[in-house]
Amino acid sequence: MSQVNIEKKLLARNIKPTAMRQLVLKVLEEEDIALSLPEIEQKLEYADKSTIYRTLKLFEEKKLIHAIDDGTGATKYASCDDSCNCLPDDLHVHFLCVKCGKTYCFKDMPIKIESLPKNFIFESASFVIKGVCAECSTR
Repeated sequence: MSQVNIEKKLLARNIKPTAMRQLVLKVLEEEDIALSLPEIEQKLEYADKSTIYRTLKLFEEKKLIHAIDDGTGATKYASCDDSCNCLPDDLHVHFLCVKCGKTYCFKDMPIKIESLPKNFIFESASFVIKGVCAECSTR
């Protein structure tokens, strides 16, 4: 993704495009998997961990990225589509490879939230499939 597109994507979500924010978004946009804070930190070796964390939290708050609890104990982050508002209709399945530990977003596999019983209020949903990814299964 070009620098201009990254800046436009940040501005579209009312996020000031600082250099660090652009770098973090670029890292997330270039990956086809979800990344944990340590993995992002590794790719941005001179960046401060707390700055990256605050950036991720801002992105999550502004619906630019979503957080994934895949059961590994480390929250992972992936960029959202431009039209995403992180509403129930935007929820999708995630896949955790038990061999390599990579977590994939299956954005074409939505999670359907049926109506809840009276007085139950939806907050979030997670659906993680665990198995072996295409890359590991062909090795």
